[in-house]
Amino acid sequence: MNFRSFYSMPAVDPSSSEQSTPAWMKQVLRLAAFYNILWGAWVILRPLDLFVWTGAPLPIYSSIWQCVGMIVGVYGVGYAIASRNPLRHWPIVVVGLLGKLFGPIGFAWMLATTSVGDPGRLPLAWGWTLVTNDLIWWIPFTAILYHAARLHLAPPLTDELTLDQANQRFVDQNGNSIRELSRGKTLLIVFLRHSGCTFCREALADLRSQRAQLDAEGVAPVLVHMGDEAAGKAFFEAYSMSDVSRISDPACQLYRAYGLGRGRIDQLLGPAVWWRGFKAAILARHAVGPAGGDGFQMPGAFLVRDGKIVREFRHKTAADRPDYCQIARPADV
Repeated sequence: MNFRSFYSMPAVDPSSSEQSTPAWMKQVLRLAAFYNILWGAWVILRPLDLFVWTGAPLPIYSSIWQCVGMIVGVYGVGYAIASRNPLRHWPIVVVGLLGKLFGPIGFAWMLATTSVGDPGRLPLAWGWTLVTNDLIWWIPFTAILYHAARLHLAPPLTDELTLDQANQRFVDQNGNSIRELSRGKTLLIVFLRHSGCTFCREALADLRSQRAQLDAEGVAPVLVHMGDEAAGKAFFEAYSMSDVSRISDPACQLYRAYGLGRGRIDQLLGPAVWWRGFKAAILARHAVGPAGGDGFQMPGAFLVRDGKIVREFRHKTAADRPDYCQIARPADV
């Protein structure tokens, strides 16, 4: 099984989830189903074994522990169903992962709030059950959910456009195409992250603060976003950018025409991204919101004149913070 394959899943049609499911996902869920059903049957048929092996006090009502075995077995049935199409049945994986997260949390809480000899305190040896019951499943289950999110958030497949075709087809809120806007003029076309992303909000705040300098350089900003026009207007008004040319691209055709694809997990959720996200969302108070578009789409910035790219900034991670005035500097333009 190659767990690294989920890092760079391309955009696909969500209706083709069964065909696009990597084999390792089905194998993981089949193993989880087999393990849970086997473990549940063991607890039901021999409820005292685990207590004896770990040195835990024997329960007075062993039937309650047998009920736990039944629940675990039912989870196994759920995993078996999900293994037929993991990307479609991702809610089952969510429920399973939550259980595998809360199990260790509950055990840690028990250790922190009880003392040795307290009634109800389980021995440390009981913690070994967490390894096979919970911990070893964290990474593959998370990978399946990441893969499912990539699939279900992907924009619908559309025809690929060349740069010239895209510049002619896409128009701003006033009906002007990029080709028309850039005729004899210099544009700074900023492709934004989805509107709920703190880095999108940070970018708009940066553009607002740098706009006077951009105007002085004769560079007109153009904002490309993934929301519809009505939502975009209200969103940009909050940053005093409603008069700036803006282009709605829910299907991300224009993004792709400029060579901007969907990010890998390290570009979107790497340690540096989390740290920058904390600083932008909390310390700088840009906050976050509901995803207004494809959460995996990467941003970028391009200096364009007469429909041609003369300078570009391609984000290596979603957290990169370009200096828009530096991109728009007049040298070589």
